[in-house]
Amino acid sequence: MRLALFDLDGTLVDRQSAFSDAVADLCQAHRFDPKAEAWLLTELADRANAADFSRLRQRFTLPEPATELWQAYVDRMAAAVSCRAPVLEGLARLRATGWTVGIVTNGASDIQRAKLAATGLAELVDGIAVSGDLEIRKPDLRLFELAASRSGARLADGGWMVGDNPAGDIGGGHQAGLRTIWLRGRPWPDGLPAANHIVDDVTDAITILLTETE
Repeated sequence: MRLALFDLDGTLVDRQSAFSDAVADLCQAHRFDPKAEAWLLTELADRANAADFSRLRQRFTLPEPATELWQAYVDRMAAAVSCRAPVLEGLARLRATGWTVGIVTNGASDIQRAKLAATGLAELVDGIAVSGDLEIRKPDLRLFELAASRSGARLADGGWMVGDNPAGDIGGGHQAGLRTIWLRGRPWPDGLPAANHIVDDVTDAITILLTETE
């Protein structure tokens, strides 16, 4: 069994473009003033969860319940995010050639699973582990173990981790005993072991994995 684990945001999908669209749509629908929109763009830039919308509600004295605002954001993110056809096709080809494919992602469970369902990625993988499932985050080994287990695999048998975050994806993958492929872009921390491969696009990583199959 060949195991390939993939990060979601910044790897399989472009969170940043979807994020700005979702925030703009949310603010327009709820008639938030520019200060509230600026706050959201700053506070949710790296990650978002339901507690952020409790803080938003308190800071700007909003009448809507925080749970309602959070769900509205989740729905808009799911509607805004997309996964490119070559990526979907590449994952399908990996599985067709005998790979076990999983996704291991940081984030709140409801929003990450909404994005996975909306993009069609949920149907193309064998297992999914979201940090919100256990309230832990990559590079915690337990999240990689959960992703492998839910995919029907074991880390002890080896595999690959593909992602854009040097510490979370590549460092975490190394700790999990996986070979790694890094999507370049973020600064590389001093002292972090190098990835096995460095690419510019996740489709390049899929090509490397397919080559491993041949």
